[in-house]
Amino acid sequence: MSLLRILFAIILPPLGVFLTVGIRGAFWLNILLTLLGFVPGIMHAVWIIAKNDK
Repeated sequence: MSLLRILFAIILPPLGVFLTVGIRGAFWLNILLTLLGFVPGIMHAVWIIAKNDK
């Protein structure tokens, strides 16, 4: 599942974060970062997924 979430994080970063933490602060921050620049959104999404990998 983690590989699938990372793939979603590269294609659509907020979706990868949503699948990991749901609608919380990290999700909204990722939407903001994705709107400001696609690469910061990807980096944040991969970091969130790696941090919360169980």
